[in-house]
Order: sequence, then structure tokens, then C-alpha cells
Amino acid sequence: MNNNASSTSVVAKFYGVNPRSLQRQYKDYLSDFKVWDQKGHAKQWLLFAQNLGSHLSLDETAFSNGDLYTILTNKKAKGKKGALVAMVKGTKAENVIKILHKIPLKQRKMVKEITLDMAGNMGLIVKKSFPNATLVIDRFHVQKLALDALQEIRIKHRWKALDIENDAIEYARNKSLKYTPELLSNGDTLKQLLARSRYLLYKSSNKWTENQSNRATILFQHYPDLEKAYKLCQNLSWIFNNTKDKTSALIRLAKWDEKVRQAAFKSFNTIARTMSIHYKNILNYFDNRSTNASAESFNAKIKAFRAQFRGVRNVDFFLFRLTTIFA
Repeated sequence: MNNNASSTSVVAKFYGVNPRSLQRQYKDYLSDFKVWDQKGHAKQWLLFAQNLGSHLSLDETAFSNGDLYTILTNKKAKGKKGALVAMVKGTKAENVIKILHKIPLKQRKMVKEITLDMAGNMGLIVKKSFPNATLVIDRFHVQKLALDALQEIRIKHRWKALDIENDAIEYARNKSLKYTPELLSNGDTLKQLLARSRYLLYKSSNKWTENQSNRATILFQHYPDLEKAYKLCQNLSWIFNNTKDKTSALIRLAKWDEKVRQAAFKSFNTIARTMSIHYKNILNYFDNRSTNASAESFNAKIKAFRAQFRGVRNVDFFLFRLTTIFA
């Protein structure tokens, strides 16, 4: 049970015993929970200085009860044993820094690179705790901002289409007429077209199915601004995928910024401003092409592990079990 993420209910079912009894026996007698050295502060923070490495990821995650935790992981462990360096309840920079400073400065100075998002508290944590580390803004956080802006434009059009349809239905009702919605060539109404286009806008056009390709053609004919915004997102992705050095990346991102300004989309202009503020740390991606993917994967594993403990009220015990797997 210490080496695998198996819930006591699964083990109990296999052996035909009461799950609660098995969990109580494991917690009280079979495990080292009672003598766990981090038990006294586990709900607030966990620290495993021995897992510190040269390349780290800093991220935040929420458990099923909504509590946010700031998590520092070692990339080298690849989400397995030794991955968890620190986990601190909340996202306040000063609280996280206080815990990380429990690690000797000599060790913290050995950290070379940390990937993170653009949140100000994350940058402050790294700067105050790891003085020699290079900050690398995760490219997927940057791309997600662009995709969110694209979806914002789609949603705005969808609300407008809903209003137009509602007005038409009310007009027909007031005139005692039967309302018949106008269908597009693929059988969608405008409202349906905008709703059903959500996922295709996340994908590259070469990954569209035949139906998605047909729907995209109709969508862009009716909403040219969506096509322009979609191309901006795809161009940004192309820059990250195909640029090999910082100099070329800086030039290409500057050209992308100019395209954004010409498009005059408010949300995209906000992204461009955000990127200009963080451009140095964004460009650091092109040194080693490091991302926060390992942290996202680790967070997903924690949430899956937490799901196995659904209904378990002892948070300390859950955290203890978590550390036996990942620390």
C-alpha cells in the first residue's frame, strides 16, 4: 500500500474485508502515520528538501474541497517518487517563501531553472527563494490566454445570435405565426453553429474532421473576425513550435504583436500587453524549451489520488498517503 496509489476500499474489496476497518488498521498500526515527522503541520505545508533538483516547476492546484495549494515539483522525477519538493496551503507569496527558506540557501542556489505561469506571486516566490534560477514562463499559459480571447469573441457572437433568435420567436408569436429557424448549409442554425464550433477553434485546421472543416468554413464566412482571431492563435502556436532561438523568437513575437494591434481586438491587445511585460521570461522558453507540463501532469495525479479518498475526513492521513507515493 505504500508503493502504489491504491485506495483501501479497492484492497478491502479484493480481500473481502470492511473498507473502514482496513483503513483504520492501516492508519493506526500498519503505517508510520502516528510517527510521521510532518504530521503537526501537514495541513498547512509539506517540505521535502531532499527532492530539490536543478530544474523545477511551480504551480497551484485545487483539491476537491476547493482549497488552493502552491506546489513545487522536481522535473527529473517525472511525476513519480521524489517529485514533490513542497506543498503549501494557499497562494500568498510570503507564506510560501517562508517555508521554502527552511531549505538551506546553499541548496537553493543550486536550482538553475523554474517554469511557472505569469502570476505575480509565482515570480516573487522564485526570485526570493531561488536567487540563481532562470524563470521560464510556460508557453501553454501564454497560448491559453490567446485561446480564451478567441472563445470570448465566439461567445459574444453566440449571445447576439440568441438575442436575434429570441426576437424572431417573439415577433412570430405576436403575429400568430409559426417560427421556423433559418438553417445553414450544414443543417445548423447560427446559434448552433457558434455553440458547436467551440472545440474546433482549439485545434489546428489539419486536425479537423470533415464535419469540423465544413462547419469552420461556414463559421468564417459569417464571422470573418473569428477567422482572423483563429489565425492569430495558430500563428502564436507556430512561433512556439518552430522557433529555435531567442533572437528569432523576439522578432516573430514582435511581428505577431503588430498583427494583434492591426486586428484591433481588445482582448488580444490585453494579451499583447501582458506578453510585453513578461517577454524576457517568455523568451527563456527558447533556451531549453521547458514547460510546466510535468507540473500539470503531477496536479492531475494528485486530483485522481484525492478522488480515491473521497469521503475520508482525515486530511492529515490523505496527505501522509500522498507523500508515500510522491515524496
